[in-house]
Amino acid sequence: MADISHKKIGEILVENGLVTETQLAEALAEQRVTGNRLGEIVVKKGWVSREEVEKSLTQQKGISSFNLSGYIIEPEVVKLIPEDFARKYKLMPVFVIENTLTIAMADPSNVFIIDEIQRLTKLNVEPVSAEELDIRKVEDQYYGPTGSLQEIIASIDKNKLADAEKLGDEAPVIKIVNYLIIQAVQTKASDIHIEPEDKLLNVRYRIDGMLHRQPSLPRDLAAAVTSRFKIMAGLDIAEKRLPQDGRIMMKVGSKDIDFRVSTCPTIHGENIVLRILDKTGLVLGLESLGFPPNTLGLFKELISSPYGIVLVTGPTGSGKTTTLYSSLQILNKEDVNIMTVEDPVEYQFPGMRQVHVNVLAGLTFASALRSFLRQDPDIVMVGEIRDLETAEIAVQAALTGHMVFSTLHTNDSPSAFTRLMNMGVEPFLISSSLLGVLAQRLLRRVCEKCKELYSPSEALLKDMGLEDKIKENIKFAKGKGCKVCNQSGYKGRIGIYELLKVTPEIQEAVLKKLSADEIRNLAVSQGMVTLRRAALEKLLLGMTTPEEVMRVTLESG
Repeated sequence: MADISHKKIGEILVENGLVTETQLAEALAEQRVTGNRLGEIVVKKGWVSREEVEKSLTQQKGISSFNLSGYIIEPEVVKLIPEDFARKYKLMPVFVIENTLTIAMADPSNVFIIDEIQRLTKLNVEPVSAEELDIRKVEDQYYGPTGSLQEIIASIDKNKLADAEKLGDEAPVIKIVNYLIIQAVQTKASDIHIEPEDKLLNVRYRIDGMLHRQPSLPRDLAAAVTSRFKIMAGLDIAEKRLPQDGRIMMKVGSKDIDFRVSTCPTIHGENIVLRILDKTGLVLGLESLGFPPNTLGLFKELISSPYGIVLVTGPTGSGKTTTLYSSLQILNKEDVNIMTVEDPVEYQFPGMRQVHVNVLAGLTFASALRSFLRQDPDIVMVGEIRDLETAEIAVQAALTGHMVFSTLHTNDSPSAFTRLMNMGVEPFLISSSLLGVLAQRLLRRVCEKCKELYSPSEALLKDMGLEDKIKENIKFAKGKGCKVCNQSGYKGRIGIYELLKVTPEIQEAVLKKLSADEIRNLAVSQGMVTLRRAALEKLLLGMTTPEEVMRVTLESG
């Protein structure tokens, strides 16, 4: 149980100059008659605001004040405390970390109730202070009909469906949306798709890069569910004709989660996609991303250069941002000024100046980058080079002694050169500023829990370009499917990398405006490992499957 001091709230109110000794005596006299809490009495008399009382309670007990509206509580935690007990003593379980249950309480000084909760739950209890009204509201949301999604849906008053805006704040709809969010976070989904169709409301989660269908919702709940997401993201509920973008900052259990919300009007209603940014699940560190030792050593050498440009390329969701953040973490030291401009800033890091693009206000990648050059940076990260202006400023920054990191949307590393030339960047500027290009993809890993080995046929080996392995009796791995991997046979992902270092020969090829294929052939002759070859190495190590290799990489890449 938390260590609770015995300093009285009245003493603290006087010490902080919030009430006088005379006022305190009057309040204490009224408390002896009515039995009401001292804080409620001084607020009712208008001497002190509710916020000041909350701060004093926090100071009194060493107990933190708690905003329940920013939390989504997991069903397993709610079940720890019976509803009648929670309502009687004005409290709400919030989350469990290891063997400690955090409880939001209107009166966190009630040691007898805390002891009783410890006896009930067999857990240590950490009390936090919360407004009684907030606790009542959250109790209404989480208690009552629980269990399966269908049971929650069945509890909705169908007569209220016409007023979707009001229903978005009703407990059953809040429970449905919370259920969808909790399930997505627990399955480590990266995105939630809410898709209205003619006769139902589709729900899909993107897990390990692939969309997985979830139980659908009744079509008549579409407006209410949409309204709930919009309320949470601070969007305009009344605007249904135009796309909107918003953000939800929530705690799901004990995790801080950032949701990026996007709505888009379709013929059947508003489509909603939530990108889930779970900082606690972010794996940073180049060593943990799947780099082979040789590629890792060369990449570290490139990013440690004093000036120049390093590009990371690949489609959306291929892990480019994670690679860049991992690189910046290595370089983030006290004697270095790192500035980033991103759209959006996905994760915040101490020691870096991070800027969020705001096109409506005129803050673009190009304008931010131009401003950076007057801010004395050592290292600059640009979220993406999308146009000639941004590309030219990045080149200028590299040629004037700055280290620049950025991304491009190209299929492989050699294509980055032709992409920049197509934007209008002069070949001599590209060849003199670009240090290297890293192309990457993410392959789904075979689930370790249901992994099994098998001998591939000669035909399969030939299809994979592994004819030289036919006589080696090699084994491939696949997942049978289990509860851990949701019957998919895959759990988690690992990166594959194609690193092209700009050598004098590559510079010459760029100056001659050779094609991407010609630059690739030259780079391979100098030792570059292609994406396909990198994927095959993971296949031979039993980390992934032939199907994944074929799905993610091109024959030539």
